[in-house]
Amino acid sequence: MNPETTDATPSLPTGTDDQPIPANRLRSKDLLGIAELSVEEISLILDTAVAMKEIASRPIKKVPALRGKTVVNLFFEASTRTRTSFEIAEKRLSADTLNIVAGTSSVVKGETLADTVHNIEAMSPDLLVVRHSSSGSCHFLSRICRAGVINAGDGMHEHPTQALLDAFTIRERKQRLAGLKVAICGDLLHSRVLRSNVLLLTKMGADVWLCGPPTLVPTGFARSGVHITSSVDEAVEGADAVMMLRIQLERMLGGYFPSLREYFNVFGMTPERVRRAKPDVLIMHPGPMNRGVEIASEVADGPYSVILDQVANGVAVRMAVLYLLSGGAEHEAVA
Repeated sequence: MNPETTDATPSLPTGTDDQPIPANRLRSKDLLGIAELSVEEISLILDTAVAMKEIASRPIKKVPALRGKTVVNLFFEASTRTRTSFEIAEKRLSADTLNIVAGTSSVVKGETLADTVHNIEAMSPDLLVVRHSSSGSCHFLSRICRAGVINAGDGMHEHPTQALLDAFTIRERKQRLAGLKVAICGDLLHSRVLRSNVLLLTKMGADVWLCGPPTLVPTGFARSGVHITSSVDEAVEGADAVMMLRIQLERMLGGYFPSLREYFNVFGMTPERVRRAKPDVLIMHPGPMNRGVEIASEVADGPYSVILDQVANGVAVRMAVLYLLSGGAEHEAVA
């Protein structure tokens, strides 16, 4: 089987209540990381997102697929794109949504994560979308929750929906993932986006190159089948896609490089370095961007940038994840 395609794209709601039920399903009630997904499940999510993206072009951007379902967005870390994207995705699928941020919850009074979630579960939500600063927090919650848990970023561990939307963006432009050279450059050590992308892209047959200062390269990645270099020129040479990662100063306790200016001079993505890549290279960034640190504004806003496409595609991919995890099709069948 081609690892990038399923036998057929699932049938999806078009705005009425009598739609056919897709035959395929994700195996788990949760999306905790790319590590738990098979090639077929990744392809199913990406294929489903194609149909979901079409909804955004309609005059009325809403279908009843998750009508009657309740989704709680539980964010213990700051977020703009991910939280907003999930909320829009939920509303377009007609789910009832509730947003909880740590600063306005009883966490500030000393309540534990488990107690917070147990109290939310007492109100019978169907899905919890969770972002937390502790790696493994979503795995912990999945073991104590009846509701499905979607990992929206846990510490320095994984950010699965970001990797899925990145893959969707590449596949949408290049029509494939297998055989493409994808360079990921920047703060590799602290990036959950990196970990999820390495897992997904290597599973789907891409040729992945990692580049960053030696002090910001995590150990063990060479065993995952990627190329590691400290030369941006080598990483970018002939690349089909280049993904820049920001320096996560909030996670750094020591000096990993002399200065931000020196970092940009040695590792920043400039127009001169972009010219080493393929003529139709895609320039990507998960955001937020630090302009003039990991990427020059001329590159971020240039003709090869798909950074805003990533944001738009995030809604479609998260709609697909919510739909496939929620049993939305069964709900449609009995509406």
